[in-house]
Amino acid sequence: MGRPVYMAAAVKVPAPPAQVFALITDWPRHRDWMFLTTARQVGRDAIEAYTGVWPFGFLDTMTITHWEPPALVRVEHTGRVVRGRGAIRVRPCAGGSRVIWAEELRPPFGVLGRVLWPLVRPVGVALARRSLRKLAALVTT
Repeated sequence: MGRPVYMAAAVKVPAPPAQVFALITDWPRHRDWMFLTTARQVGRDAIEAYTGVWPFGFLDTMTITHWEPPALVRVEHTGRVVRGRGAIRVRPCAGGSRVIWAEELRPPFGVLGRVLWPLVRPVGVALARRSLRKLAALVTT
């Protein structure tokens, strides 16, 4: 399996945690803030997210492993491309909330995935930050 890789991004949102968490976990609304991603809940603890523009993209299947509104949701990525653990934490802070999105993943494509990770990681972090800034703008409008 190889060692997991890690990436995280954070943003301050001028809204209370309950409001922010509700938007984050409104899976169909992911298309409004998460870069090129649509999502849907497909079972009590199951989510499917498609990232990309069909047919160029991938399906990310997830199982919700921890649910603690309005503070934390953890998932296990179980798809072919994305495997590992992810979490979004919402903490109260002065003037609203701080959202932290962290991923601990096992890169696809074996050794090639690990070799490419130093190039892929900055792009992933930049896209996560962009998505979180869109989330913050959406909550405040």
